[in-house]
Amino acid sequence: MKLDFKEILTAFMVLFAVIDIIGSIPIIVDLRKKVGHIQSEKASIIAGFIMIIFLFLGQSLLSLIGIDVHSFAVAGSFILFFLALEMILGITLYKDDDDGGITASVFPLAFPLIAGPGSLTTLLSLRAEFSIQNIIIAVLLNVLLIYIVLKTSSKIEKIIGPNGIKIIRKIFGVVLLAIAVKLFATNIKAMF
Repeated sequence: MKLDFKEILTAFMVLFAVIDIIGSIPIIVDLRKKVGHIQSEKASIIAGFIMIIFLFLGQSLLSLIGIDVHSFAVAGSFILFFLALEMILGITLYKDDDDGGITASVFPLAFPLIAGPGSLTTLLSLRAEFSIQNIIIAVLLNVLLIYIVLKTSSKIEKIIGPNGIKIIRKIFGVVLLAIAVKLFATNIKAMF
């Protein structure tokens, strides 16, 4: 088992940028106003569980339908690219259908807001480059951070303010864009 601090940090930063929990504070605050209470523990644990299960079974699911990890990583780089564009340009390319039903802690918070298409694709893309134990540590660190943000979202919103949240989104958008380009370049070479 080889723990690599650089890999853990990189995987953590990539997932942090994709999950964009800070940028989701306005959505979290809005959900809190609508439903009254969000179960921070439940949302964090379910999101972490979904991500770790997908990290292990995602590759098997892909091979079952005949897709290799490099192709999935290239597809993932496109998703990251569009997520980055959303963050940088302040536009919405992906609109999720808001369905009532299941509690707000699970839907839409744990899935698809935290453990959504972007983060699941990113996990498999990271798996193509990094050791699995480093990715798991990065996921767990993100889950811990998500829990803290969910618990303190109203305080964070007051401290940072709407402009601060916009600035953070744009900075992480640029970081994510660079990561998407690197991911695309690395995996497109491996495919040919």
